[in-house]
Amino acid sequence: MNRKILLNKIVNFFLTKIIFGIAIIGGLVFFTEWFGRLLLGNTGLSEDLKNVIIAIADACVALLSYILIFRIYEKRQIHELSLTGFGKNAIVGFITGFALQSAFIGVIYFTAVYSISSINPLSFLVTASAHAFTAGFVAEILLIGVFFRLIEEQLGTTFALIIMILLFIIAHVSVEGATFLSVSATAVQAGLMLSASYVFSRSLWLPVFLHFSWDFAEPGIYGGINPGLSIEKTLFSSNIGGPVYLTGGPFGPQNSIQAILFCLITSFIFLWLAKQKNNFFEPYWKM
Repeated sequence: MNRKILLNKIVNFFLTKIIFGIAIIGGLVFFTEWFGRLLLGNTGLSEDLKNVIIAIADACVALLSYILIFRIYEKRQIHELSLTGFGKNAIVGFITGFALQSAFIGVIYFTAVYSISSINPLSFLVTASAHAFTAGFVAEILLIGVFFRLIEEQLGTTFALIIMILLFIIAHVSVEGATFLSVSATAVQAGLMLSASYVFSRSLWLPVFLHFSWDFAEPGIYGGINPGLSIEKTLFSSNIGGPVYLTGGPFGPQNSIQAILFCLITSFIFLWLAKQKNNFFEPYWKM
């Protein structure tokens, strides 16, 4: 086989695209974070303002690098980040994430212990929003925009969803203190639900803002534990108690039994609606 043809096949192989995309985008975001901290470190700005500036910079770098890389690499318009459906998908994503977190807390309130000891200034939300902003944009651009999208285009929607679920099971089963409940919750939420939201909308804005509001609401507003974020300033200083299967224990409300149930229902709704819209992809061997 001609070397040029072989090289072209390797470069355009979907796994090569995944590795290249994640490495470049992740590397640029890492550099932006590092350089931003270095640049702002000796300024008189507050930590909250520094966090906001860096969060916006991280999100912008992730977005722009994704658009540029795949516009050049795949020679196409980046429809999954089209501004045409931005408002609708951002609102649906934000409301979904916020409503789910509120439902988890609601179950704890009515069946276990959830009480608010104090309500803090709105300025306490700044840190939470900055961390959630970074997590929502960077994680979903890498995981859904690069990893899931490219696997789905090659292997089809069903196989891609299964791979995403298995990925999060494998990644979290060895975490210290991990339980069947915590691993199952993570696999359903990060592996299935966020992917399903993309299949339904065919827009990255929906999973991005779902993830943002999810991470913003749980620790930032309700004062719950979010294992992926370490936030001390929250709007509500709260007390959460009761059985681990309802509270999530050290892993927070998102790892409770009600979280699994509500997120499964949400995932199935997204997938059912996606099926009605003929948004499922077939594997390449069935095309």
